[in-house]
Amino acid sequence: MEKLLFAFLLVLVVTFSCKKMLPEAPEDFETLDGPIKGLSNEENARFLQGDVAFSQVFTKETGLGPLFNSTSCISCHAGDGKGHPSTTLTRFGQMDETGNQFLNYGGPQLQHLAIPGYSPEVIPVGATSAKFIPPANTGLGYLEYVTDAEIMTFSDPNDANGDGISGVPNWITPPAYVTLRQGAIEQNGKYICRFGKKAAAYDLLNQTVNAYNQDMGIVTSFNPKDTYTGNNAQPDISDQVVHSVVFYLRTLKAPIQRNQGDSDVKYGKEVFTQIQCAACHRPVLHTGYSPISGLSYKEFYPYTDLLLHDMGADLDDGYTEGSAKTYEWRTPPLWGLGLSQNSQGGQFFLMHDGRAKSIHEAILMHGGEGLNSRNLYQNLNANDKSALMKFLMSL
Repeated sequence: MEKLLFAFLLVLVVTFSCKKMLPEAPEDFETLDGPIKGLSNEENARFLQGDVAFSQVFTKETGLGPLFNSTSCISCHAGDGKGHPSTTLTRFGQMDETGNQFLNYGGPQLQHLAIPGYSPEVIPVGATSAKFIPPANTGLGYLEYVTDAEIMTFSDPNDANGDGISGVPNWITPPAYVTLRQGAIEQNGKYICRFGKKAAAYDLLNQTVNAYNQDMGIVTSFNPKDTYTGNNAQPDISDQVVHSVVFYLRTLKAPIQRNQGDSDVKYGKEVFTQIQCAACHRPVLHTGYSPISGLSYKEFYPYTDLLLHDMGADLDDGYTEGSAKTYEWRTPPLWGLGLSQNSQGGQFFLMHDGRAKSIHEAILMHGGEGLNSRNLYQNLNANDKSALMKFLMSL
């Protein structure tokens, strides 16, 4: 009996000691991964299936390549956060709306890695190119279900209200495999796209299929093109795997703002509005109907308008997609900004190509429609700038 009691006490001591040694789980607002609230048991199971598929590392035997940029989805989106310069993607070959003239030379994306026996791609002579740093993945489902009608209320191509902001949607003919969202608005056979640096992907299925094909050389039934030969090939993964990843991305939670009650954060938000940042980085958007109840008819706070804006000559990379111009970029959501360093090696790499190493640098790179806000920012006193930075770091 004494031996049993001793063994029981020993187990309690070891268990208690191990718990003390284990790090505490991070608070929900400290991370970007995790599901949205309100998922059913079945939806949570689908989320976990998608999480596993998102983390799969591909090899030559499981479909990788022969040309590729990465071996898994998660390698470019650690913790579902922003990418690092080491995972930056390069697009090339499209200089105007006539289309990509270098598709027969490997466009639109440069695959800089190859499996043994193959040579990586190089940018063809005469092709312009742009570098795209992988974005954070969180909150994408909310962005997907914003209605076209709401996005159109922000569009002002002729700057009718005289505020110097003339954002426009990227109108593109979506691939045949996508399902048009409820209330989709059509213009000359084209529809509003919203994902990617130039808002060139229609929905998360479109974005995911492109990533499998262009980033990893994975052939799917949705896009059966082999990136090396240019010919159609048998799928490397099933439709179910693709849909699992799409569901995972769709149901990742939105970043949670921190320190919302802090007086400096509150004042910084006022400064943000005063210098007209909120004209493009709109604080509040709304979803329409979604078959996922946790995403249906929700108000959320991404700080974007999902429109293209003229960002000036310094950010003109000579490359475009769809109806976007070379100097136009989609307003990136600012939610999660303060956590970006966690997935970027402890340092900021901001703007579409990661060229800005701080929020301050990123603001100073705003030209075109962002020039007025940049000038107003530069004229702020030290206290206002400090409050603004605290607010931005809270997102």
